[in-house]
Amino acid sequence: MSEFRNINALTDLTTYRMPAAAIVSILHRASGALMFLLLPFIIWLFDKSISSEFSYAKFTGLFNFGFGFMPGWFFKLVALALIWSYLHHLTAGLRHLWMDVSHKAVTKAFGKKSAVWTFVISLLFTAALGAKLFGLY
Repeated sequence: MSEFRNINALTDLTTYRMPAAAIVSILHRASGALMFLLLPFIIWLFDKSISSEFSYAKFTGLFNFGFGFMPGWFFKLVALALIWSYLHHLTAGLRHLWMDVSHKAVTKAFGKKSAVWTFVISLLFTAALGAKLFGLY
């Protein structure tokens, strides 16, 4: 017979292995918070990209040459973090919606499989868009 007990935060967290579904759920919240916190940066980037030809040149220069003491690759990494957060939040949200509408999807096996697919899909699309962002194609 299994013994069920609470996890002690001081002793068990270093050895406790969370399931994939828990990690996806935590990252779903974290990606939403990241998008919310970086919303002023997103709005600023959007404004710079569509205001005029001069502001668009400054926008592209931001990624190529940087701004102030910050190099261009730093802004590319911030943009890549936003890309990942959007794609992860989207795929995890679709996963949650599917689990809400389909009573067959609420099983331990589906939870694990869909969590792994959420990671795979969001990371593959992030890698593809990141390669484009960093000029690999």
